[in-house]
Amino acid sequence: MTMAKKIALLTSDTEEAKQASNALAEKYAFVEADDCDLIVALGGDGFMLQVMHDYMHRNVPIYGMNCGTVGFLMNPYNLENLIERVEAAELFILHPLRMQAETIDGTISESLAINEVSLFRETRQAAKVSISVDGKVRMKELICDGVLVSTPAGSTAYNLSAHGPIIPLSSDILALTPISAFRPRRWHGALLPHTAIVEFEVQERDKRPVSAVADTREVRNVRKVRIREDHSVELKVLFDSDHTLAERILHEQFVQ
Repeated sequence: MTMAKKIALLTSDTEEAKQASNALAEKYAFVEADDCDLIVALGGDGFMLQVMHDYMHRNVPIYGMNCGTVGFLMNPYNLENLIERVEAAELFILHPLRMQAETIDGTISESLAINEVSLFRETRQAAKVSISVDGKVRMKELICDGVLVSTPAGSTAYNLSAHGPIIPLSSDILALTPISAFRPRRWHGALLPHTAIVEFEVQERDKRPVSAVADTREVRNVRKVRIREDHSVELKVLFDSDHTLAERILHEQFVQ
């Protein structure tokens, strides 16, 4: 990509990230995030997701460098050649999920999720949820700890931990994955076109309360949740050409 003129540096609050930030600040000139053409984020995957949410309105590319644990959404940290790496990086466009959640008292709220939207039981009682896709009821009753809808970018995160499928980045598919399904016991979920509108309706909600979470934002005591991919929102993420997100997602399918 063409080098941005103004770069902002955002840092997580870990000691490793702070030390890396100080070293970069001595070597390169950075500007404030509200006045930048590109953001460099230092931290782990959680911090990267936070930056993507916080600066979604800026519509500027984000280049992450790993100073965390897993760093699946990050590039390797290196003090040297930052400008050259950013110039040569490949741009990926991600579209988040838009969650519309209606609570028992009728309150409606909307949130965006880069990885997944998840429903969880709030008490010891298993959740009972019906599932509709594009207005058609596909499952009248799923008894479970929860259920989620994942983007391809989020398919290797919580979705994979819940035994959902890994989805190649260019596949235009969403994963619908149960969390500890009790009935139907052998249902492992579904793959849906990225244009699908998924609706969950909570059954016996007074006895079996359920919360809905879009990445990190939680709405408790929901009665209905509607999820769709929002193509009006573009998240621009930069990756080294030998370490792209698409390659990492593909690689994860062969990890033993």
